[in-house]
Amino acid sequence: MLDVEKIRKDFPMLSREHIIQGHPLVYLDNAATMFKPLCVKEKIDEYYFEYTGNPHGEDYELAQRSKKEYENAREIIAKFINAKHEEVIFTAGASAALNTVAYALGETLKKGDEVLLTQAEHASNVLPWFKVKEERGIEVNYIPLDEEGRCTLENLKKVITPKTKVISIAHVTNVLGFIVDVKAICKYAHEKGIIVAIDGAQSAPHIKIDVKDIDCDFYSFAGHKMCGPTGVGVLYGKYELLDKLNPLMIGGGTNTRFDTCGDYLLVKPPLKFEAGTPNVEGAIGLGAAITYLESIGLDNIHKYEIEMKEYAIKRLKAEVPGITIYNEHSESGIITFNLKNVFAQDAATHFNSYGICVRAGQHCAKILMDYLHTVATVRCSIGFYNTKQEIDYFVEVAKKGEEFLDAFFK
Repeated sequence: MLDVEKIRKDFPMLSREHIIQGHPLVYLDNAATMFKPLCVKEKIDEYYFEYTGNPHGEDYELAQRSKKEYENAREIIAKFINAKHEEVIFTAGASAALNTVAYALGETLKKGDEVLLTQAEHASNVLPWFKVKEERGIEVNYIPLDEEGRCTLENLKKVITPKTKVISIAHVTNVLGFIVDVKAICKYAHEKGIIVAIDGAQSAPHIKIDVKDIDCDFYSFAGHKMCGPTGVGVLYGKYELLDKLNPLMIGGGTNTRFDTCGDYLLVKPPLKFEAGTPNVEGAIGLGAAITYLESIGLDNIHKYEIEMKEYAIKRLKAEVPGITIYNEHSESGIITFNLKNVFAQDAATHFNSYGICVRAGQHCAKILMDYLHTVATVRCSIGFYNTKQEIDYFVEVAKKGEEFLDAFFK
């Protein structure tokens, strides 16, 4: 069991008294973004106050230190996911990473080629492929979800065709929270020469990732969802693919030379994909966040979040009449539900009136709502710093769901 009270002291948002609508803050929107431990702020402050410099230049000591710390963060992340240093690309976030993959692979596709997604994908793993479809004439189709909402190898086998060139799916889906067996999918896909790109935004913060063991071709995740800064993310790619694919953007830092005739030569990965002055503070802040998560242990984090999720669901089912829970058996801290006769956004307003932060709507997974046969849901997402007492309070407020109109008049 984690020492949650000790952990909470590391987070200024939790160690200080925050009051919402007259109630202490209970933050249960960790799938959207996570709070930041003090060590992340301290690492960023160190950069701003001790060695601010552009890592693209090494003519003076500050720039040299900046580059060293930036590349050290890359090494931390490479070890975190068991990748090579040169296979880790810093991006502006998971969305930027996923767009980079779609753009780069899209250039290699021709009319009639097929990309497979699922109905559970986040918009950032759908819309870039829609754009490739518009520009290249490819087909975008979907692996059917099973009766619970899982993406399975068995269902993939039902729809894969000789036209399938890319599979792009989430490791953990952001609404239902199921862990997909991406290793099995990669093995099967590679036997057929198919590239597999994984959206790891909801998995990297909560479970141990080994990209070599998974054998995926690409893996994307975001800093802010794993206690790091906003505005930074990571794209892992197998080096042989990164070496031959084109970057989404080019400019300063991505070339070795160019001339007035229009001839230019790009550098090798990963810098080939990092145009412009990099987000140094974001990278080193993410490195600090990952070091912090590893000090707790990803296995410990996952175990604790599952325990809290199962405890919450047991109480919700027993004590909240008419509640609909869409993902009772998922393997993450995400609980997606609706209260009887209460619209999702109204429910979120109700929870907020008691100081509880949950998310309501379609969660950037609009296609999934057709599968769930609803227009919106409420999502409670538990983090490793949430307490059992907070879960108890959340359940008690859920039991008052019929009072949601009172929230509008407080």
